[in-house]
Amino acid sequence: MTRILMVCLGNICRSPLAEGILQSKTDSNSVFVDSAGTAGFHVGNPPDKRSIDIAKKYGIDISNQKCRKFSKSDFNKFDCIYVMDYSNYENVIALTEHDIQKQKVKLLLTEGTSNNHEVPDPYYGGIQGFDNAFRLIDNACDNIAHKLTKDES
Repeated sequence: MTRILMVCLGNICRSPLAEGILQSKTDSNSVFVDSAGTAGFHVGNPPDKRSIDIAKKYGIDISNQKCRKFSKSDFNKFDCIYVMDYSNYENVIALTEHDIQKQKVKLLLTEGTSNNHEVPDPYYGGIQGFDNAFRLIDNACDNIAHKLTKDES
């Protein structure tokens, strides 16, 4: 089983979307997807209502997710750790203890077709920012799901 972790700052906007989107594109018998935040501001809370609403608009239910903080033990639990922006990348890389852990950490949008490698944080914006984040994440998750399907063949 391939285990993938999606990471953003608070685990309420982007990474819950990424978790739900990738789950919707992969077989749960062969791919496990989770999400976490580099900060512990919202531990135990559901995702931001705007993330829940935008996911629902596209037929994905993320309302049962609960926010959690990224932990050093995640390096041992996951095969790949996708982060949403450079700040998240630096925060996660700072916790690594060796190169094998560092090699697991990637910017999510390096898997997409966007020239920008950061998923903008939509928290302080309106619903349009959440829609934009969804589309960027969806594109990257299409590519990840395609790679995973190819690897299984």
